[in-house]
Amino acid sequence: MNSYIVKLSAIQKTLCFTEEKLGQAEKTELDPHLENLITRADSTKNWTEKILKQTEVLLQPNPSARIEEFIYDKLDKKLPSRTTNAELLGQYMLEAASDLGAGTPYGSTLIIVGEYQKRLGGAEREFLQTSASTFLTPLRNFLEGDCRTISKERRLLENRRLDLDICKARLKKAKQAEAKAAAEHELRVAQTEFDRQAEVTRLLLEGISSTHLNHLRCLQDFAEAQATYYAQCHHYMQDLQRELSRCANAVGGSNSTTAVCPKPVSSAFLSGQTSSGEAVSSLSSQNPSALAIQQTQLPVTGTRKAKVLYDYDAHDSSELSLLADELITVYTVPGMDPDWLIGERGNEKGKVPVTYLELLS
Repeated sequence: MNSYIVKLSAIQKTLCFTEEKLGQAEKTELDPHLENLITRADSTKNWTEKILKQTEVLLQPNPSARIEEFIYDKLDKKLPSRTTNAELLGQYMLEAASDLGAGTPYGSTLIIVGEYQKRLGGAEREFLQTSASTFLTPLRNFLEGDCRTISKERRLLENRRLDLDICKARLKKAKQAEAKAAAEHELRVAQTEFDRQAEVTRLLLEGISSTHLNHLRCLQDFAEAQATYYAQCHHYMQDLQRELSRCANAVGGSNSTTAVCPKPVSSAFLSGQTSSGEAVSSLSSQNPSALAIQQTQLPVTGTRKAKVLYDYDAHDSSELSLLADELITVYTVPGMDPDWLIGERGNEKGKVPVTYLELLS
């Protein structure tokens, strides 16, 4: 019996919906404010899906890898750590250097470039992890959580509206007093159910404003992670260029066919684990004429304070090692390369790259 009633109700709703579409029956219109909320929710869902999909393509261009990540996510399993392309390239370069001869100019350069490729890959992996947790996951949770709840309540609201329209049509057709009284009672009940469901739907849809604020914070976090990643890459590539320049100078200035490049920069400096004082001390112990620039008095063109943006490892005795966030005094001297300044920290002095500094007023 219950099954028959359910089927009959579904048929009535289908007929009512069809007549409304054909203009043969009166349709109960939703409140304009509710209609606007529905339109905004649909737009939010549509653009969130597009942004999420394109961000996934940006972070992982390989479709096979994206499918693998999707399967692991659905199975609620942790995705195995994947080696980035830059890390893999760096590993190949190091292995090639070992096989071809690390003592040759080519081999030692392979080691230098390979080390930096691995650092670039590490920065990329950290960026991918940060982006996934701070941006992709919140967007995906919205689509799989709030959007599905809103869709469910909207379907229920549509059913309540069709029930209300059926009751209105039944009341118009009622001729006898008893039938009319019964139809009026059903109409009041249907109207109450419709109003209640409309209020529930409205409250859910108004929550889209909070969703926009949350997505705004997530977008800011993503942009910050992206800026940090590219700044790290820029920092590493500048160091690599200096290493390659030193390598070329070492090879070009030697008459021996077995000339090799200087030893690559220690990763301890790049991770900020070694103090600048220790770096200068180490350089001094290796070279008796270390810090020769401190012994040369040149006319100063003006001093000002500067904040160090990144750790920097002095590559020779004329340079000054730096630690991120420290404050130093800088100035220039006549005829100096515009990409460099003289930096002072206490009794220590040396050349520092301008790109590693934020000049303060």
